Amino acid sequence: MRKFDDFLAEQLQDEEFKKEYDNLQPEFDVIRAIVDARVSQNLTQKELAERTGINQADISKLENGTRNPSINLLKRLADGMDMALKIEFIPKQKI
Repeated sequence: MRKFDDFLAEQLQDEEFKKEYDNLQPEFDVIRAIVDARVSQNLTQKELAERTGINQADISKLENGTRNPSINLLKRLADGMDMALKIEFIPKQKI
């Protein structure tokens, strides 16, 4: 993993790359939150699909970033994991 971190640090020196990377960060955060919540519940994608009525293939697409979730879909996922959905706006200075 160290080699990737070094590569990323080098690429982030390029202003255009950094801008695009920063623009994608919210999407990465949503993906990470979904995966972390599911894993913290010791659920497989299939088990989460059964709890939510969301197709397992769609959960996979959410987790690999090929599908963007709606707020309603995020609420269904949260409910299926017995969690609350919280979305925040944070001042950029605090990031």
